[in-house]
Formats: sequence, C-alpha cells, structure tokens
Amino acid sequence: MGKLFRDRADAGRQLAYALRDYQGRGDLVVLALPRGGVPVAFEVAQALHAKLDVLVVRKLGAPQDEELAMGAIATGGALHLERSVLRQLEISAAQLADVIARERAELARRELAYRGERPPVPVKGKTVIVVDDGIATGASMHAALGALRSRDPARIVVAVPVSPSDAPTAFEGLVHAFVSVLQPDWMMAISGFYSDFNQTTDEEVHACLAAARSGEPEQSSDPAG
Repeated sequence: MGKLFRDRADAGRQLAYALRDYQGRGDLVVLALPRGGVPVAFEVAQALHAKLDVLVVRKLGAPQDEELAMGAIATGGALHLERSVLRQLEISAAQLADVIARERAELARRELAYRGERPPVPVKGKTVIVVDDGIATGASMHAALGALRSRDPARIVVAVPVSPSDAPTAFEGLVHAFVSVLQPDWMMAISGFYSDFNQTTDEEVHACLAAARSGEPEQSSDPAG
C-alpha cells in the first residue's frame, strides 16, 4: 500500500483536520507522547489553538526484541503490562524488573530534559487530547492514560494518525473519544504508513515545545498532576 503521511508534521495536520470540531475551546490541552508524538501534536495544538505539553512514556521492550512491547510506564508511576506477551516470551520477574528499572531512569531523564523546572500544564477539569504518531500494541497509550487519569481531566480524547481497526474497542471505558485518521484491518508497523519516519530527536522535541510556549504566560502548577 502507498504511504499515507509524508512525515509526522503532515500526519499532524491531517489529524488536526479530523479534530477540527475541538478548535477554539478554552478548556483544551494537547499532550504529546515523546518523542515521536511531539511533532504530530505540535501541528494539532497549533491548528486547534490549544496549549501543548508532553506526557512522558517509555515502552518496556522485550529482552529478545526491544521493538516488541511487553508493557509501558509513564511519569507518575503508571504501569501497563501486556500479560499475553509476558507469558508467550516466558519473561521472568527478574527480567521484567531490570527492564522497568532501566526505563524508569530514562523516563526521569527525559522528563527533566523536556520540561526542566517548568510544572506540567494544568489539566484538572480540562478536555485533554493525547497524541502519538500511531498506535500498534497500545501499551504506551494505556500507560499514558493511567498517568493522566490521576490528574482529573474532565474529558480525555485519544488522537493518532494511524491505529489498528480494533483499537477503539481496546480503549472503551477509558476515554471519551478515539480519533484516528486511518484504521487498517491489519498492520505490522507504524512506520509503514509514513514516507519519512526518522527518529525524532530531543532537539526537535525542544524546538516544538519552545515554539508552542512562545507568547504564552508561565503556567501555574497542576494541583492534581
């Protein structure tokens, strides 16, 4: 099949069009899953005139294949495990603990690198759109939602350029809406839907967040976050 998106910015613009009914809402916040979700979310936030922040998540890659998600963690201690993958690969408790410890260290590094001393954008009582560059297993998004719910938003919308056709069912009861530009019946990798799917760098994340913050007043701390 042909590529659907030129790059993450193009995917973000297409996703923003699918979310156009949210444009101009005063209670809207867009949260990006770094790193790949940030350039997508930047386009969404710009088009919808919404504040942009990151929700840091780390995939727990299997020891045998780091691209295979056996779960994910998010800032705030949220943990999501893919039990079927753990059983299939016969992952021991010690192996899982090692991966979690390593990824928690990287999560803390990224949280500091991306936000520094700035507090999170407040989401209590807000409509929050959570954006990534695509969903494959859904592990990272599930962990992100676990972290987000503890901050008491009014509404949660998951929005991605591409996801499996059964993804909305997997998030039923967890979100108020699920928006995806493309939902193929079968998919192996998110990268197959992009012409350019080069890894997003920390510098690109910083540039998007700085551009989004320009002209905005400093945010006060989120009392629930």
